Formats: sequence, C-alpha cells, structure tokens
Amino acid sequence: MDETRTARRQPVNAPTGPRERYRQQIRAEVQEHAWNQLAEAGVSGLSLKAIAKQMGVTAPALYRYFASRDDLLTELILAAYRDLAHRVEAAAGAGGAPHDRLTAIGTVIREWARANPHRYLLLYGTPVPGYTAPAEATDLARRIFAPVQDAFSHDPDETLRRSLTFWTRVHGVISLEVAGHFTGMPFDPARFFAAEVRSTLTDLP
Repeated sequence: MDETRTARRQPVNAPTGPRERYRQQIRAEVQEHAWNQLAEAGVSGLSLKAIAKQMGVTAPALYRYFASRDDLLTELILAAYRDLAHRVEAAAGAGGAPHDRLTAIGTVIREWARANPHRYLLLYGTPVPGYTAPAEATDLARRIFAPVQDAFSHDPDETLRRSLTFWTRVHGVISLEVAGHFTGMPFDPARFFAAEVRSTLTDLP
C-alpha cells in the first residue's frame, strides 16, 4: 500500500499514543452524556457529577478531563458552532445567485435546528447565567453570519441592515418552532418559514 496515501488519510490532530487516545475517548464519552443531559433537562441539568455516576467513575476522576462544568459547556458550544458553521459554509459555497445562497443558508440552519434542538438552543437560546463564552465561540458565530453578509454585499449601504433583518427573521421563526410554540397551530411551519425567508430577499437576483 502507498504509505504517502495512507498518511494523508490520517486526521491532522489524531492522538499520537495510547494515553492520548484514551483521553480523547473519555472526553468524547463525557460529551455524549452531556448532550443527553441537555436534551433531557437543558443547561440547568448539566452535571459532571451525574455524568461520573453514569460512567461508573468518581467525579474527581472526570475533573482530569474537564476542569469544571463551564469547561465542558465550552466544549459543547464550540462543537455545535463548528458543526453549524461547516454546514452553512457548505450551503453558501454551493454557489448560485444571492437569493439562492440565502435560501440555502436559511434552509440548512432550520434543518440543523430541527435535527439538533438542544444544540440550537444552546447557541441561540437563553444565555447561561454567569457563563462567558471564549473568543473562539465568537469567531465561529461570525463564520456563520459572514455568508449572509456576503450575499447582501451588492448593496453596501444596506448590507448590515438587510443581513440582520434576514438573520433575525430566520432565527425568530426557528426559535419558536424548536421551542414548540407552533404545536397545534393549523399551518405548515415549513411553508411559513419559506415565506418569511422570501420576504427578506426582495430585489435580490
């Protein structure tokens, strides 16, 4: 087998030894339990002690992998932002007219939110009291918003206003849907969302 081709398939940040691989496995397992906690009880239910009990280890043992609940929360937030940023950039990168790119961006955000409501609410729901996100989270949030601004860049005097209008309308509808506020209402949320997106894209090619 071509060793060069094999090396290229290895992840850039792959663990380099058994100890590091074990560390990454434990961190991944902790995060999986944490996502389950968020899905069941929201941020208030996030507990390293509870995760330790589920994993059959002592709480101090987990603090070797996450220094605090906020440290774990940061990892979850960054993971969610990275996933959404990748999807938004892929949607925008597919090309097409500004109208088509923005429609694709809005659609992919809604699809991601519906498939991952606890992740979406972690990013765009109520801020966690006393928690301050790191600069990397802000950078990732900008990556998600940047393709929206790029699509409106043909109108430099109105780029920010129109971008924010699109952004708030998209997230307003998605947030209400994810939180269950449309349940029982006699309309199709998907059609309503599409109409809201279209209403922000007037005069776009």
